[in-house]
This record gives sequence, C-alpha cells and structure tokens, in this order.
Amino acid sequence: MNFLGFAPWNCFCFLWSEIGEDALELMRSSPGWILFLDLKLPGMNGLDLCRRIKKEWAMTIACAVTGYASLFEIYECREAGFDDYFTKPVDLSVLVEAAELASKKIERWKSSSRHVAFTE
Repeated sequence: MNFLGFAPWNCFCFLWSEIGEDALELMRSSPGWILFLDLKLPGMNGLDLCRRIKKEWAMTIACAVTGYASLFEIYECREAGFDDYFTKPVDLSVLVEAAELASKKIERWKSSSRHVAFTE
C-alpha cells in the first residue's frame, strides 16, 4: 500500500511503501532525492533496495532506519550505499533535521555542478 503525504512546515513530500519491490517501483515512477529505508522490509530488504537505488540514482541520499543496531550493521549499511543511519525509536524531529541537511547538500551539489544532470 502506497500513500503520498505532505509536511507543509518544510515542504517535504513523502511516498511510502511497506515492500521493497514496491519502493523500487515508486522510485521509477517518481524518483526521490532523500530516502529513509527500513532495513527489515518484506521481500527485498533495505540493504538490497539501497544498492539497487544507488545503482540507478547515485545522487540520492539514503538513510537507514532500524530497530536492531550493531556496529556490523552500520558497516553493511555504508557498504550498501547508505549515507546515514538511525536506530528506532527515532524522534521525528531528528529525521526532519536529517532531511533538511540532505536537502541543503543536494542544493549545494546542484548549484556547484554544471556537469551533473539533475532532474526535478
């Protein structure tokens, strides 16, 4: 099940999927710049999903979200292409701050690079 949500306080738009394969289809139909991916998704897990997304959309900033934190898992996340890592329960304000920082990073990349094709 997918739904679209909007957070008017900072103009972020959210697409949601509970299944990894569906999330990949959402990216194909409406690519996102900033992703928060649960590692324990049914079907394709968050690590495999991140690898596939980063292969097709390398400029995407991906953040792992998990309830099972370990140093080994953080290492696996970095290898898979995750840019950040959060352990549940995580306060919504922390995720919003991470999204705002990622958004600023993407804007900086856009403004400083004439050689990279960015699509809205």
